[in-house]
Amino acid sequence: MTTFSVIIPALNEAANITTCVRAVRQCDPTVEVIVADGGSRDETPALARAAGARVVLAPRGRGPQLNAGAAVATGDVFVFLHADTRLPDNAFALLRAMFADPQVHIAKFRLSFDDPNWMLALAARLMWFDSLLTSYGDQGMVIRRDFFTALGGFPDWPLFEDVELFRRARARTRVHVVPAQVVTSARRFRANGIIRQLLHDFWLWLQYLGGVSPYDIARQYR
Repeated sequence: MTTFSVIIPALNEAANITTCVRAVRQCDPTVEVIVADGGSRDETPALARAAGARVVLAPRGRGPQLNAGAAVATGDVFVFLHADTRLPDNAFALLRAMFADPQVHIAKFRLSFDDPNWMLALAARLMWFDSLLTSYGDQGMVIRRDFFTALGGFPDWPLFEDVELFRRARARTRVHVVPAQVVTSARRFRANGIIRQLLHDFWLWLQYLGGVSPYDIARQYR
């Protein structure tokens, strides 16, 4: 049977990490859960351990943290999940069925937000399809261990590491879409304004596409 490791990068996520880890374990208590902490100053590591996760310490930055989690993971398939994203209850039943096909190497979930705003609903629906513009880590990246290794893992970037790995994968194979939705937090949109945040994120994406260093882009991230 295919085994899964869920890898969660975290930095000062005390408000979310317990719920995130417990939600994964409720989906399937046999799944390995690893929290890759980037130097939290709050109780994130302790809360993650208490919820049942293995905690590894890593240099700050999503790319390095995700790679650190993958380095100790034991599963056949990695599920990279943000701390403010929740998997559907039937996630692993769907993934076991999908990855029973040896031709499936990588997949992502459909996206939804924890906010009913129509603009967010439309943005989320557009990300149900796979493209350079519509595949991000918020959706949960599911990838076979051997394929992840063949792609060289994530670039050690603080931002757009997910887009880059999807891009590399897409050059070799199809990115499949799991027919179920993850629910991710709209906290940045609520804090900064929905239209402003959407435009801000699109501007960052254009810079990435134009070859601006992810390290420079990360300084603008909010």
